[in-house]
Amino acid sequence: MYEVEKSNLKRCSEYVVQVLQPSYVRNFMTAYLDREIVERILSEETRSVTSAVQVFLDQVCLLEEEGWFQALLDTLQAEGYNGLCEALEKWDFEALENTRPHRVLLDRIEPSFTKKIRPNELLGHLRGCLLPRECEEIQAINSQKGQIAAAERLTECLKRSDKHNWFKLLKTALYDCEQHAALELLDPDTESSGSKTEEGHDEEMDTETMTTISFQYREECDDDDEGLLKSGNDMTPSETLSIPAAGDRSGVSVTGAQEPMRDGEKDRQGEKKLRHYQRELADPVFQGHNTIICAPTGCGKTVVALEICEQHLQAKGKEAKIVFMATKVDVFDQQYKLFKDHFLQKDPDVRIEGFCGNQEDTLSMTVIMENNDIIILTPQILVNAMTQGEVPCLSCFSLLILDECHNTTGKHPYNMIMRSYLDAKLDSGQNQRRLPQIVGLTASVGIGSFKNQSEAEDNICQLCGNLDARVISTVQTHIDDLRHYVHTPEKDFYLVPKRQANPFTRIIYDIMAKIEGLAKRVYNIESLSSIENRDYGSQKYEQWIVDVQKKCRVLHLKDQQEESRVCRALFNYTEHLRKYNDALIINEDARTKDALEYLSAFIEQVKNAGHDDTERQLTTYFEGYQGLLRNLSTGGQKENPKLAELQFILEEQYRHNEETKSVLFVRTRALADALRKWIEESDSLKFLKPGVLIGRGRKSSQLTGSGMTLTSKKGVLDSFKNLDNQSKILIATSVADEGIDIPQCNLVLMYEYVGNVVKMVQVRGRGRAQGSKCLLISDKKEMIDKEKHNMEKEKIVEKAVKNLQAAPEDMLQKIDIFQRRDKIFRDMEKCIVERPRTEGNYELLCSKCKKHGCFTEDIRKLQECHHIVMDRGFFTRAKTEPHPKPKGFNGLIKTKKLFCKHCGFDWGIVASYNTIPDLPVIKIDSFVVKNCVTGQQRYYRKWKEVDFTIKTFDLSEIVTNWIPLPEEQ
Repeated sequence: MYEVEKSNLKRCSEYVVQVLQPSYVRNFMTAYLDREIVERILSEETRSVTSAVQVFLDQVCLLEEEGWFQALLDTLQAEGYNGLCEALEKWDFEALENTRPHRVLLDRIEPSFTKKIRPNELLGHLRGCLLPRECEEIQAINSQKGQIAAAERLTECLKRSDKHNWFKLLKTALYDCEQHAALELLDPDTESSGSKTEEGHDEEMDTETMTTISFQYREECDDDDEGLLKSGNDMTPSETLSIPAAGDRSGVSVTGAQEPMRDGEKDRQGEKKLRHYQRELADPVFQGHNTIICAPTGCGKTVVALEICEQHLQAKGKEAKIVFMATKVDVFDQQYKLFKDHFLQKDPDVRIEGFCGNQEDTLSMTVIMENNDIIILTPQILVNAMTQGEVPCLSCFSLLILDECHNTTGKHPYNMIMRSYLDAKLDSGQNQRRLPQIVGLTASVGIGSFKNQSEAEDNICQLCGNLDARVISTVQTHIDDLRHYVHTPEKDFYLVPKRQANPFTRIIYDIMAKIEGLAKRVYNIESLSSIENRDYGSQKYEQWIVDVQKKCRVLHLKDQQEESRVCRALFNYTEHLRKYNDALIINEDARTKDALEYLSAFIEQVKNAGHDDTERQLTTYFEGYQGLLRNLSTGGQKENPKLAELQFILEEQYRHNEETKSVLFVRTRALADALRKWIEESDSLKFLKPGVLIGRGRKSSQLTGSGMTLTSKKGVLDSFKNLDNQSKILIATSVADEGIDIPQCNLVLMYEYVGNVVKMVQVRGRGRAQGSKCLLISDKKEMIDKEKHNMEKEKIVEKAVKNLQAAPEDMLQKIDIFQRRDKIFRDMEKCIVERPRTEGNYELLCSKCKKHGCFTEDIRKLQECHHIVMDRGFFTRAKTEPHPKPKGFNGLIKTKKLFCKHCGFDWGIVASYNTIPDLPVIKIDSFVVKNCVTGQQRYYRKWKEVDFTIKTFDLSEIVTNWIPLPEEQ
């Protein structure tokens, strides 16, 4: 069996030997070769890669299993060996043979060459001829061993590259990075100045019209949560595409994630090639329609977006102005880098800029628009720019692409942008060509609540109306092509027994009951909330705490001192109740030990913060039980049936496939931290080396409450992605279910984690490898039933989409009705006279202890979003600490954290602006606003909700008399 293939492999082995690195195809080896042989090959590789490849080929030629040759090709393709894969498919090694002189040259000059290059600068230009893991290795070597070692590794990788254009890419990279000494070694005729005449450049382009280049792209990416890496299975290695003729602005065609091109697929004019199903998704956009592209996670929607951008730039020329929007900062970061890298290789003349609210110093939107062709944004940035007049109208742009466009509902920034678009369209009958084309990307249009197909169709038409989309583009004709690349995980459910109440639980119940009793002595808390039947350890109890704290903020008593004492005491009591409730939830889902550690960390934080009498009473009360609770927490993981089931699943999965990559979704940060500790302390699971991926969070708190930065997330994802298996499992909150791309995994575990239809589709889409599984583990039958209901609703959505596509006239009619109806509602809202903001003075009280903070007449508004207290006596009522992450934005640099001097409640930050230091910038949700005349109190979550006037910040008002704080302050 496979005698022809084996014979050809032996005949052409010299080409395989000079390119392949066996450890890069380890998945294939472990699937088809004995473990001892795999270990021998990998051991040999440490001494000689060439001899290791020869041993590998000798063993491969002994295989008899059906399908091994196709599996080898698939592995090579997946790992980025595009040239070698195509050569083996056609048994044509001419392209590799043509690179031999370049390999010989590089080998001859290597000693001098490695001393003259700066590898880190070159990497960004050479991703088209290096494998992704080679780039990672070179970066790691550069940081650990230095530039020379990295240069040696880079040179070795280039000599083993199977991309036939690697030598030309190398010369271009050296030229672009101005590493002229190294370039002269490769090409002695290169001018020392590094300059090229226009004639020389044009001649080079003419001779290279039919040169082909391949790159690997992966579709990019959570809540307040933040990404980062590109998934190895989002897209497979790219098709080889022809460079358009010289002078074509679009440059090299899109090269992301394509199947190697077969004979006859390459267009003679160098037309761009996507996979068949990707071309099908993009076709309505190319025809000029506003389109929602709805396709599974991992199919390469970002590659389609890049192709759309290229086509648009080519068609519109200088009139093109493209905006690509990502819903979250993490996703913005990924997509911005992806666009930059892509067009740097394809057409460096395409000007790209990124702009998001997490950046420190940026130019105005007006300047960015004038000087760039493609702008990557988070949508709120565009909303702000339109509000402030920096973007006078959406006609300034020619194409808007909305990633995760199913969010275009309600008050989401996407919908704010599209309302402006629709008003412009419907108000003046404006010629639609003057409005930008709209393209939405999503994995599911199953938004809103619906009971049947008719209601689902209405929801979808409403979404289309919000986006002014006239077409829903899904894969219909090339569905087999889609299924070849995108694998839907097998779904299964594990209903486990509930954890029985134990002494630990009963003690926590008693403590919570006593704290409630103490609170009732201070004030009748039952009168502050109407929520009943609140069981300890439930989400409903959490809702009750939130409700009580909200009502407590605006509690008004005749005696102001008594009001302060009561509110502060109730805040402390309810905050401790919240933590005990959290501990019960952790105990239900993890170990008793983890629940106790969570409580202990909270109590320690309270003590370190300088607690008042109430907090001292509560911490002492906990410490009285701490010894008993510790004795009850030594049971181990088998005490919890859910953990026992999870352990069994993981052990079985990794016993059958040690290369498994898993993502474990959980509801809370505390639970993510608890499960990480459990895995690390389990003898049978600690080899998994778990990573934790959580969001940034709005406020810093103990344990996992202080979220993760983009940098720390990238480190976790890097470890998970690393093929040396540093981390085999990633424990994630909702940060990873939408947007953030994670490396290829074949096991998705949902641990008491269920959402709506869209969330289900996106979570399931994390498992992208063939044969992957998605498992829900729960002790609640209703949760499993909800997920099964989601699966049925997904089928309803699919039928609804097909029905709408089959009757486009009916769909468009319904969309037009929804748009006109919504326009009438918006016009009615505009006719309602906005209540004028109240003149007069109001007092801001700390929302925890009700102590005086400042008066509203002393507050100034800067840049429409920062609110500064001008009263210099404010610092006598506040205390400061150095800011852990000082950084700036639009001239404002935060330097310190700001707290209430009486209770330590977080009030905001201290910042400098231009040359003025120590400006107190406060958060309105840290205060209660009291009417100085009526005594009425109100609580606002956002500054835009306040109904009192705020003066604008005037630099001249303080420039002469503003005194910086003393150093000790």
